[in-house]
Amino acid sequence: MGYLFLSFSVFCVGVIGLLVRRNLLVMLMSLELMLSSVNIALVHFSRSNGTQDGQSAVAFVLVIAACEAAVGLAIIVAAVRRFGTQDISKMKELRH
Repeated sequence: MGYLFLSFSVFCVGVIGLLVRRNLLVMLMSLELMLSSVNIALVHFSRSNGTQDGQSAVAFVLVIAACEAAVGLAIIVAAVRRFGTQDISKMKELRH
């Protein structure tokens, strides 16, 4: 039960970071926190059931997280080159 509480609290920190902060890099790190909390829950359920299904799902989630980080960092670099900032509220051309 402690692992589920840890997973839930890390997920909540990620959601709060994603909703509150306007910096693209912090938002990307918050998304990574959310994916890591899902990994904790998957490993806990896999261990409690005595199967390897959760650990294979964790490997899949880690691959997705690595791809998301690479694409996210490329978007951040392109946004900083185009707008000169990482602040989402200052990127007004995205709204039109």
